[in-house]
Amino acid sequence: MSASSREMGPSLTPEILSHLGLANKTAAWGTLGTLRTFLSFSVDKDVQRLLKAITGQGVDRGAIVDVLTNRSREQRQLISRAFQERTQQDLLKSLQAALSGNLEKIVVALLQPAAQFDAQELRTALKASDSAEDVTMEILATRTPPRLQECLAAYGHHFQVEAEDDIKSKTSGILRDLLLALAKGGRESYSGIIDYNLAEQDVQALRQDEGRSTQGPWVLILTQRNPKHLTRVFEQYQRRTGQELEEAVRTRFRGDARAALLSLASVIRNTPLYFADKLHRALQESEPNYQVLMRILISRSETDLLSIRAEFKKKFGKSLYSSLQDAVTGDCRSALLALCRAEDI
Repeated sequence: MSASSREMGPSLTPEILSHLGLANKTAAWGTLGTLRTFLSFSVDKDVQRLLKAITGQGVDRGAIVDVLTNRSREQRQLISRAFQERTQQDLLKSLQAALSGNLEKIVVALLQPAAQFDAQELRTALKASDSAEDVTMEILATRTPPRLQECLAAYGHHFQVEAEDDIKSKTSGILRDLLLALAKGGRESYSGIIDYNLAEQDVQALRQDEGRSTQGPWVLILTQRNPKHLTRVFEQYQRRTGQELEEAVRTRFRGDARAALLSLASVIRNTPLYFADKLHRALQESEPNYQVLMRILISRSETDLLSIRAEFKKKFGKSLYSSLQDAVTGDCRSALLALCRAEDI
């Protein structure tokens, strides 16, 4: 190392580290999931342990939770196939017969392929009018393009109808346009080049549109531009107007359209914080919303749950792990805590 490099190191290191915050720099650190590939994985041992857990005297729920929450989704799929080959029984059906309630739901979700799990959640949301906007927006806006395409393919295969057709029949107006645009998976990828002119054009387009039309710049810009570009648009919008873009949404839109646009803006600004807020709301209900807790903890356990935990602790002053401990009861408690993984000091 040259003398100049040695001199530069100490002064640059703090600056570099300051830009690598745990909550919003996932790519810089690799996976920020709480659940990773189990290095001492033995499919035969896991099959035997699960078989013993459901055929012994009484169901060993602890053993089932321990195996399934300490293996990656890919490893769980290998266990399922091996279980079928060695016992001539379907692992999922065997566990469903042995379990019940929320723990059964968690185990089913853990053993499903990711695309099938997302497709089932999407279908359930679109069939329930009270959660169509919230859950559908979550899945369509936060899944990677490859995973989203797998989800939509699984949707069509399992339910014999395209997700887009259900979206059209269950929603309307700007909400429908937003969801259909997101379902196409056409968001631009970040090229590394900042297009200042396009950012300014987008700001002007959003300022001029009064929200009178369900077709317009709001849908196009928020569903097609890459998040890096949109962050700049949000910043410039506030500088030009003196208000955050979200405040403009609250002023110009109503009902489902307003809720959907605010959710999408939240995802774009800070996806881990978006999920932290959803988890907090689910825990604050008189009875915890186990479906929300399950869906988020399972779907984010191998991607960015550590980031979500960091945002949760920073905003609410209490760790997600402790919050789950205090609010969750029943036999699914150990599984949710295992997915969360650990306390944040």
